[in-house]
Amino acid sequence: QLQLVESGGGLVQPGGSLRLSCAASGFNSRYYYAVSWFRQASGKEREAVSCISVVGDYTTYADSVKGRFTISRDVATNTVYLEVNSLKPEDTAVYYCAAKTYDCTADTRQQNYWGQGTQVTVSS
Repeated sequence: QLQLVESGGGLVQPGGSLRLSCAASGFNSRYYYAVSWFRQASGKEREAVSCISVVGDYTTYADSVKGRFTISRDVATNTVYLEVNSLKPEDTAVYYCAAKTYDCTADTRQQNYWGQGTQVTVSS
């Protein structure tokens, strides 16, 4: 079964950057997948941040992160990245990667697989 493992989180100052990684394994290469990043701040609902569609080769971004975050993939290592730039305190959250078949959606309920999350803290 498909497994996702996030890494790359940490403590960063406002305006700083990180690159989050989501390593995938155990997937069926016959299927088309969309891999998303979600985040959940303390006391808040989990929200969609970005998504990349393997078959469609397109990306999506939440309005709050457009122009600051970049999602990409490394086919050779089955890894999806989220480069988070110009970080703000409000970006502080646990960041999760998720996967589903077919196209990107922002609905948490439609994601078939989840990673364990990686903490991003933006603070001076």
